[in-house]
Order: sequence, then C-alpha cells, then structure tokens
Amino acid sequence: MTDPFTLTVVCLTFAIAGCVKGVVGLGLPTVAIGLLATVMAPAQAAALLVIPTLVTNLWQLTGPGLTALLRRLWTMLAGICVGTWAGAGTLTADASGRARAALGLALIAFALLGLSPVRLKVSSRAEPWLAPAIGVATGLVTAATGVQAIPAVPYLQALGLPRDALVQALGLSFTVSSLALGADLVSAGALETSVALVSLIALAPALIGMALGQRLRGRFPEDTFRVCFLVGLIVLGAHLLLRAVL
Repeated sequence: MTDPFTLTVVCLTFAIAGCVKGVVGLGLPTVAIGLLATVMAPAQAAALLVIPTLVTNLWQLTGPGLTALLRRLWTMLAGICVGTWAGAGTLTADASGRARAALGLALIAFALLGLSPVRLKVSSRAEPWLAPAIGVATGLVTAATGVQAIPAVPYLQALGLPRDALVQALGLSFTVSSLALGADLVSAGALETSVALVSLIALAPALIGMALGQRLRGRFPEDTFRVCFLVGLIVLGAHLLLRAVL
C-alpha cells in the first residue's frame, strides 16, 4: 500500500476528486472510489477514503445554518447509521467481484439521475416518513459499495434547499456516512495502520484539488463541468461493471 506506484495513483486520484468537489460541491468519494477500484478492491478504496472524505466534508458543512439542518435532517442521518451498520461487512466480505459490479451500477445510477431532466420535489407531509427511509437506503448502499450519494443526494436536492444550505446539507450527510462506514471498516479490520497512513497522506492532494476546484468554479460554466463529470461516471461505472462480469 505504501509503494511509490500506489502512493502516486492515490495522490493523483484524490487531487482529481478534490477538484471535482471544489467545482460542484460533491463527488470526492464517488470519483475517488470509482477510480481507485480500477486498481484495487473496493473495500481497500473505501478505507482510503475515510480521512480525506471526513475532513473535506467537515469543511463543507460548517456555517450558520448547521443547527437548523441538524434539526431537519436528524432522522435521515440516524437512518444512514442504521443502514450502514445493518450492512456491515458486505463490502469487505466480497471476493468474487460483486462489490465491484455493485459499485459500477451505483455510479451509473447516480450519473443517470443527475443527467435526467426530472426534478423531484418532496412535500413537507412526506418528509417525516421519507427521511429515515432514505437514510437507511443510503446506508445500505454505502455499506455495499462505498458510494455515499444514493439516494441521499437526489433526496436533498428534492427538498428545495437554497444553494448554500444544500451544499452544507450534502457535507453533513457525507460526514455521517464517512463516520458510519469508517466504523464498519475498523470493526472488519480493513482500516489498518498502513491504510490509515496512506489515507492521511491522501488528505493533502484532496485539499489542494478542492481549493483549485473552488478557484476554477467561476472560470467556466458549472453546468458544462457537471455534465462532463456525470458522463465520466457512466464510463467509469461501465468499466467496473464489465471487469466484474467478464
């Protein structure tokens, strides 16, 4: 894990993923685990995500509206923990390629939802029962694939939050997912000292990439970048799926 080739791949991956997150406000874990899974098992990739994802999302969730978001989203956040822990061991126990195939499908599904012209809306009447269900579903997907965005991201977008509040809510959701998945990986013995060290090293390129992405945000149309990002996820997901089934 600490050989020069692996470290180079990890640092480049997190720099790219951090840049994507800096531009569009999400995508670091999704991009990083997708790229890393092409050269290592998804469980190893998920373990490397823990520190960079946690730190960058803590950075993203800070702001004056945090208390109000916690009051509104706590049932979803609790559901994420329940779902992730209910699926504990799914990612680390797989040795047959099912995890890589599931990851590929998750990336494709996330990208297709993002490219779809359909924009969902959640009514205030549906929110009390839908929030915990979305949380549990997100936790189960996270436990199986390491991807923390489905269906949490479409749900949060459907709440109609202002842009800054949405970015903060995404950071909050991903932080809870990272902590819950990290607990799973520690209990399964997948987050060893050497892996934690590489995860810590990956934090620097992730932060540099994120800062660069934030500077680039105003240089070109965000929608264009977002479409390119989602199409790239479809290609990456298809590659992982084909590797798992062929």
